[in-house]
Amino acid sequence: MNGHENHGSSKTYIMGFLFSIILTIIPLWLVIQHVMSKSMLTVSILLIALLQLIIQFFFFMHIREGEKPRYHVMALVLGAVMVFTIVAGSIWIMTFNSQVH
Repeated sequence: MNGHENHGSSKTYIMGFLFSIILTIIPLWLVIQHVMSKSMLTVSILLIALLQLIIQFFFFMHIREGEKPRYHVMALVLGAVMVFTIVAGSIWIMTFNSQVH
């Protein structure tokens, strides 16, 4: 049996899908209901986004499976650096833009 045949079951895909839907609805509800201050809301959304990223990795991308998991970890580290750079840069730009206008 080669690596392409060993994918997740329907149960894991459905669980991952449900977790993803729930983790998408929570921040939407937090924003619509105005339950937190802006800084706490930003932190909450970022933490939920990180949790959803982890769920996507394990349930859909099968990051824990494979012959060489070391390559998966290196790809994750590179992806994390890229995501951090994009998110931090976006927050920095939005903060600067709100101070100017």
